[in-house]
Amino acid sequence: MIVRLVAVALLAWMLGFAWFAIFLPQPLDGRQTDAIVVLTGGAGRIDRGIALLEDGAAKRMLISGVDRSVRPVELAAQYQTPEQLFACCITLGREAIDTRSNAIETARWLERRDYKTVRLITTDWHMRRSALELRQALPGRVSIVYDAVPSRPSLTVLLREYNKYLLRRVAALIGI
Repeated sequence: MIVRLVAVALLAWMLGFAWFAIFLPQPLDGRQTDAIVVLTGGAGRIDRGIALLEDGAAKRMLISGVDRSVRPVELAAQYQTPEQLFACCITLGREAIDTRSNAIETARWLERRDYKTVRLITTDWHMRRSALELRQALPGRVSIVYDAVPSRPSLTVLLREYNKYLLRRVAALIGI
């Protein structure tokens, strides 16, 4: 009986991993939202956010998880973006150190501005856990749209992220 339970649990884990790896979230169209939130840590994330902001897809953007030593003028130069855009419309969030604190930092930023819609930008393999954390941190009145940056994650990255996602789901179920 125990062997069968372990086999069923292992089969469920494997099927879940297959779903997780095969059906990674995709980029979204340029639909309008009140704000854009970019989580640092992966190639193409900030580029995507700046391009959407310049195209008028949102009023403001938060880049969550920026190192304290980074200055807006340095980011503007690195991403070949006018400094005025950083001055008027881009906030550098410096409090977050992980995905969970990204969500808390984002929720506080959105609440202060009373935004109702937000576009979350992160890498495709990171989107599900980021979205879960953000949904838990935000009040129900805020609508989130998910905009994944495509990547080519290794099997190791996918396995690690899938297990983190499962652990966060379990923690959320028990209220942690």
